Amino acid sequence: MAEKIDFSAVRFLIVDPNPLSTELLYDILRMLGSISIRRAADSNKAMTILRAGGIDVLITEWNVGPVSGLELLDMVRNSTQSPDRMLPIIMLTANSEPEFVVQARDHGVTEFLAKPFTVDAFYRRLVSVIARPRSFVNADSYFGPDRRRRQINHGGPDRRRED
Repeated sequence: MAEKIDFSAVRFLIVDPNPLSTELLYDILRMLGSISIRRAADSNKAMTILRAGGIDVLITEWNVGPVSGLELLDMVRNSTQSPDRMLPIIMLTANSEPEFVVQARDHGVTEFLAKPFTVDAFYRRLVSVIARPRSFVNADSYFGPDRRRRQINHGGPDRRRED
């Protein structure tokens, strides 16, 4: 845990229908020093809280209702009603098969963490979205954080139109 973050200044929203999971995340965030943690058991309540403003990081389960965490992610990234399209979003779910990770990435998730998780892995995701935010890409079929984690000089011409 090399990076130090003042978690008391970061406002979180946890979206998970499982009260034990929600309580565990709440306790970890409190242990890290957070004082502003909102909770929602479903995606409708989550959107109400998000529209009211004042959330810096969204942590969501995939399996929420009435729309999934993936659809919630889509609403935040692509809806005209979204209060903050660039909100950092951590998907925290037991759906850890590669197809779920790829879907979440392609819908604009900032970080993905599989359950069960360690506090250290959760902390690293928090540091990533808070202290080292990635730039955002606005393309025809994608809006979200740059999916490339490393910038590698490939030694050849760039393929993008604007390059």
